[in-house]
Amino acid sequence: MEPERAKELLAAERARIEAAIAAVGHDGPLEASERREPGDRDSEDLYQDEFDAGRAEHLTAELEALERAEARLAAGTYGLSVVSGEPIPDARLEAVPAADRAVDE
Repeated sequence: MEPERAKELLAAERARIEAAIAAVGHDGPLEASERREPGDRDSEDLYQDEFDAGRAEHLTAELEALERAEARLAAGTYGLSVVSGEPIPDARLEAVPAADRAVDE
């Protein structure tokens, strides 16, 4: 993959992830009391709090993978598997710009 195309893909992926992080839990926890349990009256927001926390954790991991991909691009190893050193198909990098290994690895 051409470095300019890789930069475009990684920049778009960074924008997507950062926007999603900003949108998740923007207002902080919805539950005012830590003693609320599922099924308690007015505990409907408890599920959303848990969902948002899991989503934020997943997005943070995605951002870390993206930063590793950006470092590989700067080092000239972007598009090579970190496992085998073999090229990762361009189609995979188009779909998952931060991919660090081939599908079969």
